[in-house]
Amino acid sequence: MSPSALLAPIRELHDEIRRAVVAACEARALDELSQVASDGEGDTAYAIDAIGIDRVIEFLERAVAPRVPLVLVAEGLPDGLLALPRGVEPSQAPWRIIVDPIDGTRGLMYQKRSAWILTAVAPNLGSRTTLADLVVAVQSEVPLVKQHLYDVLAAERGGGVSAERVNRLTGERQPLALRPSRATGIAHGFGAIARFFPGARDELAAIDDEVVFGVLGAAAPGKALLFEDQYISTGGQLYELMAGHDRFIADLRPLMAPVLAARGQPRSLCCHPYDLCTALIAAELGIIVTDERGRALRAPLDVESDVAWAGYANERIRAQVEPRLQSALSRRGLI
Repeated sequence: MSPSALLAPIRELHDEIRRAVVAACEARALDELSQVASDGEGDTAYAIDAIGIDRVIEFLERAVAPRVPLVLVAEGLPDGLLALPRGVEPSQAPWRIIVDPIDGTRGLMYQKRSAWILTAVAPNLGSRTTLADLVVAVQSEVPLVKQHLYDVLAAERGGGVSAERVNRLTGERQPLALRPSRATGIAHGFGAIARFFPGARDELAAIDDEVVFGVLGAAAPGKALLFEDQYISTGGQLYELMAGHDRFIADLRPLMAPVLAARGQPRSLCCHPYDLCTALIAAELGIIVTDERGRALRAPLDVESDVAWAGYANERIRAQVEPRLQSALSRRGLI
């Protein structure tokens, strides 16, 4: 089975997850959906998360594994891996499929903001498989209950992006033209360094201010230089770049480990490879997505690795922001 042949079943999987999750949000109380289902080494899983992963396994066993063996990479699996069909040796599978069934759980379960279903495929290179090896990706919106439209994006490496907007009430589908910002600078746009959780927000905000003032200089009295949007979903952040809403994003949470340790605090919840697996779609649209040092993303395709990243809408914005970001991080001994 070719990579492009996997796009249709992945879209079908996303449809199943979306319908189930939206139905659960409509039928079940907030308190029920927000109960902690598991709290292991990785991210905390809530009751709403179990709706997604159960369907991923069942669907892949039914619709994909009988046609081609695969290794599923997802949270909630022993060692984060499951070879399908069951009993097959992982080394015999040609593909690795990494899935985040609901990215943005917290915003969705409180009905604050859409979540996203993220899936990507890479040739199975065993433990050597990284984000740089991904060849196919699909990202689908899980809308709020009060929202009747949702977006679905897909890409194959070197093949561009297909996107559509779907009416979940009528089933009508319309092509969606996504265009990252073509702005030549960041002034009066949206851009930010992610600082979701307590512990090191002051340090992240100081880095953010240093970068923005370095690019734009001081603001005039009563004026704003730049705006920010703390979207607690990596897939959502990528979408904001792809849709032209944001001009740059940086998620540096893994770099805060020494800062937190010096304060006697444990490391923070961080971005993982499954959160970033649809960066391939962004790259096909011309967005530049890098690691904390400005290099290509090469994090292993697993569920444990903490990943720092930055995304820029275009090269001109990268040329303005990245040197100052690198300088701010280097001066603090963070890179």
